[in-house]
Amino acid sequence: MEIYLSYFGYGCFLLGSFFMVTSGVGILRMPDFFSRLHPAGISDSIGLPLILLGILFNTEFGLITAKIVFIIVFSMLTSSTACHALSKSAWLSGQEPLGKTIERKKKKIVKKIVKKKADKK
Repeated sequence: MEIYLSYFGYGCFLLGSFFMVTSGVGILRMPDFFSRLHPAGISDSIGLPLILLGILFNTEFGLITAKIVFIIVFSMLTSSTACHALSKSAWLSGQEPLGKTIERKKKKIVKKIVKKKADKK
């Protein structure tokens, strides 16, 4: 039975490592701050607990196990809150998502064109 737990732990560790690497690539490839928060949140809320579960299944039961469980619970509660706080502070400081900025610029250009055509008539 112990060998199955060990293999399950290795699987969790590899899956968590996969999520961490792909979210790191996602952070580098995304165009703006708000888009980069999504992969950062994925690495915090999925990657870290999976890696810690992998460590949990490969250690003996005891005080270390309890500490790892507390770390998993604490990280899952705080990572989503931290991402939300970062996005809200960026929004309140005046930074806008990239898609919204492009749409607003297009609307302003269209309004200018319509106004110019109306002025010509």
